[in-house]
Amino acid sequence: MDQSADNGILVVLPTLGERLEFLRETLESVDAQRASVEVTVVVVAPPGAEAARSLAREFGALVVDDPKTGISAAINRGLTARTTERYYAWIGDDDLFRPGGLALLRSRLQQDPDAVVAFGGCEYIDPQGRVLWVSAAGRLATFLLPWGPDLIPNPAALIRFDALEAIGGFKEELRFAMDLDAFLSLRKHGRFIALRTPVAAFRWHPESLTVANRRRSSAESEAVKHQHLPRVIRPFAPVWDLPVRWASALAASRVTARARRARRV
Repeated sequence: MDQSADNGILVVLPTLGERLEFLRETLESVDAQRASVEVTVVVVAPPGAEAARSLAREFGALVVDDPKTGISAAINRGLTARTTERYYAWIGDDDLFRPGGLALLRSRLQQDPDAVVAFGGCEYIDPQGRVLWVSAAGRLATFLLPWGPDLIPNPAALIRFDALEAIGGFKEELRFAMDLDAFLSLRKHGRFIALRTPVAAFRWHPESLTVANRRRSSAESEAVKHQHLPRVIRPFAPVWDLPVRWASALAASRVTARARRARRV
């Protein structure tokens, strides 16, 4: 077996096919990773999204049908395309991998066979690609994960595939906190490696971040964290839920304000 393929990375990219200009940039950033790592790209798209599916094939991606039952189900559908890949990464259809990002994360996992997740920093960018803020919490993100805000940026994380399969992939009933739930479950399978180097970029669309979505996301995240807490601690969770909720909303509002100011420039 080719050793590079055995150490390959399966990148799952779900899309509705509605943002083709961003999708092209995303696919270009994934394709650039091939200079240093073996990458298999799986684009999960609706059957009717012909332009997006054609664009994905242009970049050598495997295209599979979106089951249309939510983002978690779409990602799980992409996971079924695994062959020999040892690692998994996710990216949104308007986000970016930074050059050499996946290679850096993979090298850290290869150096520590007991680690199941490696994550780096993540740049928050506006629709024009301007950097608004950098999330680089490092080890603090791992410490806060069970009870505080989830500071592990999903596009900036690489997961050992066997561990992800051991937890059953992503819970399909979750709409917002499926990555948080997976990270909490993965803690039982090995260590997390934290880096501060930015390895990905998350595109921040201020007009799409409604208060209603933030509230639903916050409520789902709190419910997920409660489920993973020891039973004796769960009754005390509301003590820190409120300040965490407030801090997360404040951070989101500040990034949104920066995005709106940048748009006026």
